[in-house]
Amino acid sequence: MKLKNHLPDWAMPWLADITLALQIGAAVLLAFLLRAVLHWLIRRIVLRHNLPLELIVGGGRISTALIFGGLLLFILDRFGVSSMVLWGAITGFTTVAAVAFFAAWSVLSNLFCSILIYTTRPFRLLDWVELLEDGERAGLRGRVRDLTLIYVTLEETHGDGSSSLLRVPNSMFFQRAVRR
Repeated sequence: MKLKNHLPDWAMPWLADITLALQIGAAVLLAFLLRAVLHWLIRRIVLRHNLPLELIVGGGRISTALIFGGLLLFILDRFGVSSMVLWGAITGFTTVAAVAFFAAWSVLSNLFCSILIYTTRPFRLLDWVELLEDGERAGLRGRVRDLTLIYVTLEETHGDGSSSLLRVPNSMFFQRAVRR
């Protein structure tokens, strides 16, 4: 016997939607039951074998993420979203985010270092600073003329009495030893 023979006439146009709702509801119920069983099992194994209690929390979080990630994929599949299209979108977004992060890394590093320079005050305007190469060999040196979000401007005085300005990235002051 077919299901169509037992449903009222008003339910026929809604048959596909009712089936989809029942499938999703059953999957959600199954996911919650599986999660509860796995959490119980992880707890029991950890306590029985005297393992670190952190494994209960970590194992629970990992199992929950995997179960509900699988549930999300199942639900999206039921709505017609192809897993290949979804995988392509996720990997594409991740790749773009990684490239953007690495492209902006030096700028973000200098911004963060400027905040550290402003708060910890390893040197101030008009201080004489020297960046040491190996902890002893002299490197860049000069009087601090300006502090910006990206650079510290040093005024370097030459032997003939002339001077020049050096723009040193803020991150350099945390990568090398600084003599004040």
